[in-house]
Amino acid sequence: MKEETAIVLEFLPNGYPLEKKMIPLAQAVGEKNLVLLELVPRRSVSLEIGEKVYIGEGKRDKIYYILGRLKREKLTETAKDQLREFINGLVKIREKEFVEFFNKSEAINKRIHQIELLPGLGKKHMREILKQRGEKEFGSFEDMKKRVQNLPDPERAVEKRIFQELTSLERYNLFVR
Repeated sequence: MKEETAIVLEFLPNGYPLEKKMIPLAQAVGEKNLVLLELVPRRSVSLEIGEKVYIGEGKRDKIYYILGRLKREKLTETAKDQLREFINGLVKIREKEFVEFFNKSEAINKRIHQIELLPGLGKKHMREILKQRGEKEFGSFEDMKKRVQNLPDPERAVEKRIFQELTSLERYNLFVR
């Protein structure tokens, strides 16, 4: 699945300081599939942090070409801050999709459940979530907080997990391919 649009996380008009190539680069994240990308803008195009750019097939107005996937180690601190902001907005916009994760998630193996991979959620929370969703599926993050006692904020947990999957090597990815 190709990305159509990406959000600029960082614009480096002179490329990376320690590399020989002095080509302008943008660090970006694909809006739909959350792929970290390195983009090369068209000549004399300056990109704004947080800007949405078209990277799909056909004529691209601002992006000359996609250099490839951005290695997580190369993310600048600015890009990481922007990524956090983008993820927070994304989780709000696509709340239904992430609540659905709690309604449909499964055990990975006999020892660990997908829910337990979320920061702050352990076996106790997982069991309570499974019990509650068995009675009635969750409708929103708010609904989850009401029905599962002492549940750490599920929205924050999802945001943290997505950020983790994008910035460090995880054994299992729940939200990022």
